[in-house]
Amino acid sequence: MTEPEFSIKKTLEEAETDAYLMTGNLHNSDIYYATHFLASDDFVYLQTGTGEEVLFISEMEKGRAEIESRVSNIKTTQDLGYREKIKEKKDASLAYAACISELLLREKVKKVSVPYDFPIFYSDSLKEAGFSIVPVKSPFQKIRSLKRPKEVEAIKYAQMAGEKAMGAAIAIIREAEERDGILYHEGEMLTGTKVNSAIDHRLLDFGCEAEETIVSCGKDTANPHGTTDGPLMANAPIILDIFPRSKKKRYFADMTRTVLHGEASKELKEMYESVLAAQEKGLQTVKPGIPASDVHNAVCDVFEKRGYDTYRSGSKVGFIHSTGHGVGLDVHELPGVGENGVLLEAGNVITIEPGLYYPETGGIRLEDMVLVTENGYENLTGLEKRFVL
Repeated sequence: MTEPEFSIKKTLEEAETDAYLMTGNLHNSDIYYATHFLASDDFVYLQTGTGEEVLFISEMEKGRAEIESRVSNIKTTQDLGYREKIKEKKDASLAYAACISELLLREKVKKVSVPYDFPIFYSDSLKEAGFSIVPVKSPFQKIRSLKRPKEVEAIKYAQMAGEKAMGAAIAIIREAEERDGILYHEGEMLTGTKVNSAIDHRLLDFGCEAEETIVSCGKDTANPHGTTDGPLMANAPIILDIFPRSKKKRYFADMTRTVLHGEASKELKEMYESVLAAQEKGLQTVKPGIPASDVHNAVCDVFEKRGYDTYRSGSKVGFIHSTGHGVGLDVHELPGVGENGVLLEAGNVITIEPGLYYPETGGIRLEDMVLVTENGYENLTGLEKRFVL
């Protein structure tokens, strides 16, 4: 049998199991990656030690699955007697669990690897039916960290949309007028909510969406994920962090800019210059084969030499988070760019996003997204970095 496109044979051998089983829906990135199929209701993916792949779905999804799914072996609820099992079990969930049991029996599977987040109801049902269940770290997490050309193109598309939205947000802030320290745009008070709305509208123009976009101002920026719904202030830092996803292509991008309308204090200017210098050093460090911790430590070195506190030293102010993370079907995925020793590989898409945060002053963060290449990196973020507008 031909080895599947996404072989997880090594995981099954290490776990001493016959197959890997996962359930999910359109919110589960692993099952979409493995099948290239989406559905609002849960469905099942199975890969056996011999390389056989099975997609188990409801009967109504069969036609669409035959067109969209990369898995050709499709079994439906009707194939496995779902309706008859409902009559027998008097419960739809028990009937569905019985269908999964029958699927495993037909594939001659006895010991099953499942991801850590596998539903406990199905796990208990399978155990009662005589199967051995072994929770394992998802093998698809590592596979997904190495992006193929089509994935990179999908990420670039989302990034393009994100930059258009970021540009629109910055333009509104730049065009604003100050009245008693508060920003106004087109005669109305400019709020974080309004800027967030402008970002959403621009993303929709490109078929993208973003949840939990960060627009924060002033002391709210001292919290890395802080938000400001109300008025945006002049002479204060405004952090804009957008992580859009293409609704069709499903891939995310991620970027952050910090801007200020008015006059920046000497302290804020020095913070911005330090964050920019730390990011540039981090970017220069990126290349395949080095530990991600080298990038993180390079960023911390810059901050500490300039007298700022860092996460590395256990500080609760200053640089208080890791340097970055992988981006793909999830906005946060492998590899992490922090204190871990994982080696960067060509094909990783990661963020480099140092920041400084002080409660009495506010925060500054800059975030670019890069592709690790054979010789170094390609910066996928083209939007300029300008602090004072």
